[in-house]
Amino acid sequence: MTQEHPPLTEGVYYILLALFDARHGYGIMQLVEEMSNGRVRLGAGTIYGAIKTLLERGWIEALDGDGRKKEYIITESGKKVIEYEILRLRELFDNGVRITKDDGTNG
Repeated sequence: MTQEHPPLTEGVYYILLALFDARHGYGIMQLVEEMSNGRVRLGAGTIYGAIKTLLERGWIEALDGDGRKKEYIITESGKKVIEYEILRLRELFDNGVRITKDDGTNG
């Protein structure tokens, strides 16, 4: 595995996942809390700061809308970042399971 992308924070990971469907900031906050079973709660300042950064990186884009609430959606570049992060997390998980199962204390 190469170091093409730095590891994502948990908040950014969940924001990108939430944006596989178009959502506004409050909708992102609600879905992230739901997906994490209430463990990850993003405040308005955090979410809009992250959105600004993700827009700058080209990982999400704003949709043209006629409503008051601007909606965002993940880009192809953002999807690649998520795919890489899933591989990275799977490697972490697999190594953790392998090491803890083979440490001599499990049987």
